[in-house]
Amino acid sequence: MSIATLQTALARQGYVADDRLAMALHLAQSLGRPLLLEGPAGVGKTEVARAMAGAMETELIRLQCYEGLDASHAIYEWNYQRQLLAIRAAEARGGLDEAALFSEAYLMRRPLLEAISREKPPVLLIDEIDRADEEFEAYLLEILSDFQITIPEIGPIRARSRPLAILTANGTRDLSDALRRRCLYTFIDYPDRETELAILRARMPDIEAGLARQIVGVVQALRREELEKTPGVAEMLDWAAALAGLGVNDLARAREEVQATLVCLLKTAADATAAPPEVMDRLIGKVA
Repeated sequence: MSIATLQTALARQGYVADDRLAMALHLAQSLGRPLLLEGPAGVGKTEVARAMAGAMETELIRLQCYEGLDASHAIYEWNYQRQLLAIRAAEARGGLDEAALFSEAYLMRRPLLEAISREKPPVLLIDEIDRADEEFEAYLLEILSDFQITIPEIGPIRARSRPLAILTANGTRDLSDALRRRCLYTFIDYPDRETELAILRARMPDIEAGLARQIVGVVQALRREELEKTPGVAEMLDWAAALAGLGVNDLARAREEVQATLVCLLKTAADATAAPPEVMDRLIGKVA
């Protein structure tokens, strides 16, 4: 899939990818390498994986990372209940094949093992890898290097097909050099005004052009204010949907609606306090 074709396919999924991101995705596909996406929360890193799965017409397998994540939740664990039943049945028959108890038939496949077990290559999303412990990264190295998983009782299980692996990180902690070496890399920042406007039009093609420009302009201006949680693209889309649903077509003439719908944009009490009507009037005045 060429870069231009990839961008078109992503656009059909409602995702506007710039040339740099499209090149990174193209290389990840063609070279069979994982892609690490870093950037602030809310810029659409997770959405890249969803859009790629749609563009490739394949399955999305997601592993949401968190502190304390271990192999039993991410890779595999043994189905001990089935093993116990098999042991009891074998004892009733007078014989027990211990080797059979530790076969793939008794494995409970978690996202990473599922991803390398598919016949058709899926998109494997390892989301917010920086929220997991550093020790967990060690589990990933074999998968990201060789796309195989070694299970002590069985041995290596190699990928039937190589998934497109996309890792995301928000900068919660530094990632190891070993992990970074195994990945291609790109940074996704908040979009510029024209790109964000294109995203809004792609997701809400029926929105009035003037309202779309106002919404994007105000959100871009809000990101330059001193906020605790900068509104991302997802929040912008929520706000646009709320305003359109209320029948607003001009922010300057809908002061009450604007303030009421800021719940879509501002996610802390401090940020809500920092955007009273007079502040919003000022921001709207700049883009009206």
